[in-house]
Amino acid sequence: MTAPKHFRDRDEIAAVRAEAEPLENGAAAATKRRLAGRVLARRDMGKLVFLDLVDRSGRIQLLCHVERTGDIDVHLGDIVGVIGSPSKSKRGEPSLDVDSLEILARIRTPLPDTFHGVTDVEARYRRRYLDLLMNEDSRRDAILRARMVTAIRAYLDAEGFIEVETPILQPRYGGGFAEPFVTHSNLLDQDLYLRIADELYLKRLIVGGLEKVYELSKDFRNESYSYKHSPEFTQVEWYEAYADYTDTMERCETLVEQAARAIVGGTKTTFRGHDLELAKPWARVKFVDALDAHGVWTRDEAELRAKLTAAGVDVARDKTWSQLVDHAYAHFVEPELIQPTIVYDWPIELSPFARTTDADESIVERFEVVVGGMEFANAFSELNDSEEQAQRFAAQADEREAGDAEAEPGDPDYVEAMSYGMAPNSGIGIGIDRLAMVLLGKDSIRDVILFPALREKD
Repeated sequence: MTAPKHFRDRDEIAAVRAEAEPLENGAAAATKRRLAGRVLARRDMGKLVFLDLVDRSGRIQLLCHVERTGDIDVHLGDIVGVIGSPSKSKRGEPSLDVDSLEILARIRTPLPDTFHGVTDVEARYRRRYLDLLMNEDSRRDAILRARMVTAIRAYLDAEGFIEVETPILQPRYGGGFAEPFVTHSNLLDQDLYLRIADELYLKRLIVGGLEKVYELSKDFRNESYSYKHSPEFTQVEWYEAYADYTDTMERCETLVEQAARAIVGGTKTTFRGHDLELAKPWARVKFVDALDAHGVWTRDEAELRAKLTAAGVDVARDKTWSQLVDHAYAHFVEPELIQPTIVYDWPIELSPFARTTDADESIVERFEVVVGGMEFANAFSELNDSEEQAQRFAAQADEREAGDAEAEPGDPDYVEAMSYGMAPNSGIGIGIDRLAMVLLGKDSIRDVILFPALREKD
């Protein structure tokens, strides 16, 4: 038999369940509804067959009277279309009293255990389609992540930002400290890089007068896996002319709070065993004060190395003062910040694109947001002087010569763009995957990425 190609104008299961809920036990409505989905359970009771039908909105029981429908030639995992009336079984279960049933797609490979679902973590990641099919929580999480992104877009659009697209393949990479993926263009006969950030192109648009821009983007960093790192990840970056990092702090707090309300219905969540409150305002602490509280703040490289070594920190791979101080921050400060915390005013050596503070030219107007011991946002009052930017790039070149392979490589074209005049502005990058981890209470970034990067299976 040739299966039908479609089952148009169907209703969602959740809506039919809601329609059946107020009915008395054993009753059926006069209305007819069309449902389609996958059969994930079957119980035969003589001339009455019970099927559990699942679609993305939920699950419903089908009541199939054989004298009306004919024999039910349905296997677990088959996709079917049914027409019937919303009803409630004698036991009070919202159901559909089926008039007709047709097979839309036959299953050819047996499903995993329909009770326990896909429980092997490796199998869940490699065959995500089965994970989504068998685990209602996985389907829910995928939908909620999508709603989070929708809420972020809605907020930025309502605030007058313009969504734009910038190149993924770039002749120079920049906007962050990371090792890029390298590819080659046969047409151009040159190496290109998968972008590690969107920053330098978005700020060119600030020069061009668009003033408030954002991009929801895929970025790529040739780095190792961890519970919070993925070589391919998603982030939202925005830049706003005539704003500074204090404006961006407030905007970040508002955006996260609105996203939380959109997908979890409030501002409380649990992440990595901690109960969190995401409502603004968040705690704020200066970078220097946070390190000083642990007795490890100094600008002397030898002294800092000695302090960290005495504290049991392995600094063998740290070749420069900036690497040492960044290691100190990651070791002592980040892990202890559980509730959302803004760490602001960073050393200039760690922030080649940020404006210096008025009080201290060795400190820049930068902040990170840390929650549950994990950073998920990084922001600046952006440097907008082309001559100073060129000097910063030169300083980063010195860092690379000193052994920091991830130091900013520099971008003369970006400096040229700045030379035409860039309005004062502030920008931020927020990790979408990490924010999803926090809001959905997931311990691993792979649980919020539908198809995470995996080693090739033997």
